[in-house]
Amino acid sequence: MNKNLAIFLLILAALIAACAPQAPVEPAPAELTPVRLPVGFIPNIQFAPLYVSIEKGYFREEGLDVSIDYSMENDNTVLVGADELQFAIVSGEQVLLARAQDLPIVYVTCWYRDFPVGIASLASEGIKTPEDLRGKKVGTPVLFGASFIGMQAILAAGGLSEQDITLDVIGFVQAEALAAGQEQAVVVYVTNEPVQLRSQGFEVDVLRVADYLQLVSNGLITNEKTLAENPELVRRIVRAMLRGIEDTVADPEGAYEISKKYVENLAQADQQAQMEVLRTSIELYQRQPWGASDPQAWENMQQVLLDIGLLKEPLELSKAYSNAYLPEE
Repeated sequence: MNKNLAIFLLILAALIAACAPQAPVEPAPAELTPVRLPVGFIPNIQFAPLYVSIEKGYFREEGLDVSIDYSMENDNTVLVGADELQFAIVSGEQVLLARAQDLPIVYVTCWYRDFPVGIASLASEGIKTPEDLRGKKVGTPVLFGASFIGMQAILAAGGLSEQDITLDVIGFVQAEALAAGQEQAVVVYVTNEPVQLRSQGFEVDVLRVADYLQLVSNGLITNEKTLAENPELVRRIVRAMLRGIEDTVADPEGAYEISKKYVENLAQADQQAQMEVLRTSIELYQRQPWGASDPQAWENMQQVLLDIGLLKEPLELSKAYSNAYLPEE
């Protein structure tokens, strides 16, 4: 081949290649912001909405890499208040007790509308109203936290106090204690022990806090520093979390399947009972509007804490919670 012709063909080939359409270059993925989210309990089907938000990529779409931490609730409020953590899932009484200690935490998403605590008894005891607890032997897991607050609210609804019952601290074996006849009634999470007992064939009555008084239940907290310096981060995690809650309500079975990846032995568990735990939980969720706090529930919670002496004086409740970070309708 003529040398000049060969050079010409090489140049022509290079020009053609340069003009040919190029395959699009995939942009490098944006760096995700890591978020450790404590929930205050062991892996459980009740956290299905969070598993859904992780598995469906809702957190990632908001630029967040969320990992769930199963550490204790009261530790989490302190860590968030000290800005060692930015977020946690806690119950409403923890927010007020923390703020009374000058910890600047703020509740920004109401997950549960109804306080999930109740007092359960076997139907044979005939405990149908709070007044029926008078003189009964009642087991409670601990003398603090949501269980203790819920018990106090139910007693107050019946015009009773601790002095009107025989109170036992039994740890977290409420279902076993009731089934064995060791207690006449036990303080429970309405989404848990009553479902367990009924699945075992026991006929159970439950006095639910929410039937007598609206209190602030589980939701997402952050701190005043995060709200001031990075409010969009708060909006992003709230949006993603609420998408998981909405999906769980719309498709409980799908949420259950996703949860099998995150909850050990869930695939081998009594699926009917565990699905009932999830469905009972869903009934308690805050909807319409999703995630919004009820000011009256905060007033009620503060009054209960004042009545039992856990708060010494009223707080400025408007600083304890905010609906300003919820998605716009």
